[in-house]
Amino acid sequence: MNHAYILTLSCPDRMGIVHAVSGFLLDNGSNIEEAGQYNDPDTGLFFMRVQFACDKRSHAELQAELRSFAEPFQMDYKLHATSMPMPTVIMVSKEGHCLNDLLFRCKSGLLPIDVRAIISNHREFYQLAASYNIPFHHLPVNSATKEQVEAKQLEIIAAENAELVVLARYMQILSNNMCQQLAGRAINIHHSFLPSFKGAKPYYQAHQRGVKLIGATAHYVTADLDEGPIIEQDVARADHSKTVENLTAMGRDTESQVLARAVKWHSEHRVLINGHKTVIFK
Repeated sequence: MNHAYILTLSCPDRMGIVHAVSGFLLDNGSNIEEAGQYNDPDTGLFFMRVQFACDKRSHAELQAELRSFAEPFQMDYKLHATSMPMPTVIMVSKEGHCLNDLLFRCKSGLLPIDVRAIISNHREFYQLAASYNIPFHHLPVNSATKEQVEAKQLEIIAAENAELVVLARYMQILSNNMCQQLAGRAINIHHSFLPSFKGAKPYYQAHQRGVKLIGATAHYVTADLDEGPIIEQDVARADHSKTVENLTAMGRDTESQVLARAVKWHSEHRVLINGHKTVIFK
């Protein structure tokens, strides 16, 4: 029986890496089904993603072989089995368009994720969670309880073995500690008006300025607010005829689509972090 795997790696660039990886997989009875690589001239790093089938080695055996293979190349690598969807926790506040979109896509088989819990600081979406048979955790938060609430959130994430945390319009700033705990596995979505239109009612501010583009950005969460490595962005054009309600609806649609693409690429192990940027093998 063939087992499907995805190998992602980065290392200092040098001649022969693709040849060496291909040879390693061949020697271990693997058939390459998809491959992509990128040489970054700015950092001197090489990035690669290979999807392959193997009937001669288990995951543990391949991991053991990889350790000795990767050492001379100074490779930072990960080996992923593709048989199971990625365990995921979604966090949300009062705006549910991204949450609803992700749950529908997941249920429809369009996202390779397994949503194991929903965490919210409000009660609005407990019935939606119940309709998908997903545990809902209501954890109200304020400045006095922030530390305790984040500890509980991390406890839930750990208990669910979540490899991905999606901030689907979770309108709370995470502490530096929580950002560090979730480094490389938490994705946030926000509108494109930052930093121009900060605070409440950004679409009202945008309407008053007559903006012509409505957009959204999905990025990894870091301690630098809304400045983590960008995974995906998109825009929709607007004109003078659009009302605030039109702009808001356009923005929500764009946010949902951008976040869904970012979650899909991450859960398919297509995104590699390259300093403050990302390399994405679509």
